[in-house]
Amino acid sequence: MRFAYPVDYTPQDGGYLVTFPDVPEAITDGRTREEAAECAIDGLVTALSFYVDAGEPLPVPGKGKTYAIVPALQAAKLALYQAMNSGKVTTAELARRLDATDTAARRLVDLRHRSHIDQVIRALNLLGKEAVLEVA
Repeated sequence: MRFAYPVDYTPQDGGYLVTFPDVPEAITDGRTREEAAECAIDGLVTALSFYVDAGEPLPVPGKGKTYAIVPALQAAKLALYQAMNSGKVTTAELARRLDATDTAARRLVDLRHRSHIDQVIRALNLLGKEAVLEVA
């Protein structure tokens, strides 16, 4: 899955309101368009973490004119989260497969934790997935 979500920048007094049609929980703003774009990424990742924390399916990105792209580490974590859900793999089972602790396995899908991307990719590989970096 490509973790690029359509984003809307609405001019308002003093800056821009930032919303995501597919992720209604993600709302932020910025004084300038550039600041709003930076805040958009943080707001999007924070909102997506709510879905992960609740064990809910992630919103599917629709089509739009402008996109906010989830950073590589968080995108890999979201892909791991989806692979675990689709394969019905618990964090305890992932920990067993990784020969790691439950805490270490939970951190691999925690969007706020600064994991090493190679650990997330290793976990994806153990679930039969491959991470591919796309540069556009």
